[in-house]
Amino acid sequence: MEDIIGISGLDTVWVLIAAMLVFFMQPGFALVEAGFTRSKNTANILMKNFVDFMIGSFLFWMIGFGLMHGCGNGFIGGLHLFDWSFIGDSNIPAECTLIFQTVFCATAATIVSGGMAERTKFSMYILISIIISVVIYPIEGHWTWGGGWLSELGFHDFAGSTVVHSCGGVIALAGAIVLGPRIGKYSRSGESRAIPGHNLTFGALGVFILWFGWFGFNPGSQLAAEGAGNAIAISHVMCTTNMAAATGGLSVLFLTWLVYGKPSLSLVCNGILAGLVGITAGCDLVSIGGAAIIGAVCGLAMVGSVALIDKVCKIDDPVGAVSVHGTCGILGTILTGLFATEDGLFYGGGAHFLGIQALGVTVTVAWAFCLGFLTFKILDKIHGIRVEPRIEEEGLDIYEHGETCYNN
Repeated sequence: MEDIIGISGLDTVWVLIAAMLVFFMQPGFALVEAGFTRSKNTANILMKNFVDFMIGSFLFWMIGFGLMHGCGNGFIGGLHLFDWSFIGDSNIPAECTLIFQTVFCATAATIVSGGMAERTKFSMYILISIIISVVIYPIEGHWTWGGGWLSELGFHDFAGSTVVHSCGGVIALAGAIVLGPRIGKYSRSGESRAIPGHNLTFGALGVFILWFGWFGFNPGSQLAAEGAGNAIAISHVMCTTNMAAATGGLSVLFLTWLVYGKPSLSLVCNGILAGLVGITAGCDLVSIGGAAIIGAVCGLAMVGSVALIDKVCKIDDPVGAVSVHGTCGILGTILTGLFATEDGLFYGGGAHFLGIQALGVTVTVAWAFCLGFLTFKILDKIHGIRVEPRIEEEGLDIYEHGETCYNN
């Protein structure tokens, strides 16, 4: 039993509540992905979101937590099988730290399912989720949050724009590249064809849930609530988080209204998420005004990224996961180097902090993409990761799971 001296009841309850809110983001992701894809694949999407959390919970406890937070070296933590008790001298119990970090691991894995939706074998997706939870996420997470080499350099990612979101986004990109586009997504001439999701109500509700859950994701990362300093900090993070979400959605609303003649609900939903992803790295360091700018910039960048990936690169990302989480996670982390009120370039801090932010993003994204791409390629060579054309055309639900979500 760990030493209870120094543990704060208020801090513990706050972090556990925040962990619950982050867990509640899982149904948010499930609804967004289900709503933005076709009805014939709904059960498959929902099952993959359950699998991400179930696998993440068990394997992160078994090995991932130690690799991420254990004592090792600057590159990797320690091998602490089924052991979390090495976390000590803290204001919260070790088990509180374990569950809070577990829900973050599951979030990184869940992001990947959206970019690979409607054409991935369920058995292969399970293996992919395992690799993310055991290897890819814990090791790069150690660099920043486990006392690794990036944290020693001063890289700042408060709640995971890069550690969680860019990691998941670029793994999704690797998967989409290896899988190839869905049948019918591109014409013979290469023209992109829209494949609308079956339920925008689900998608919008999922975004509202994610927005709500982000109030645990970001403020909870303060890991304390007791005392005036912590109370001020979590209040500030709550405000910057909300503001970036609002301006992310607003910027996309006006952009799509201007460009397409009508404001697009689906793109506004992703604009809100883009703002949330972008502010997650620097929500504690930037002002509310800075958060408003970061949210708006990320919303606009998301729209451009979606067009670039779809129409120029010909990469099929059904829910926009690569653009929302990958592009905006990268952008938000770098923008922290500009808008941080103490060391940011726009506040007289010079270019050093900005350079560290850019370095941290570059190495983390390179790690996640390369290992993700290698994993997909190996699995594809061994067993194939894409379902047969007939299964894709008729729907993964009945063939992969023997049931459908909609029975007439």
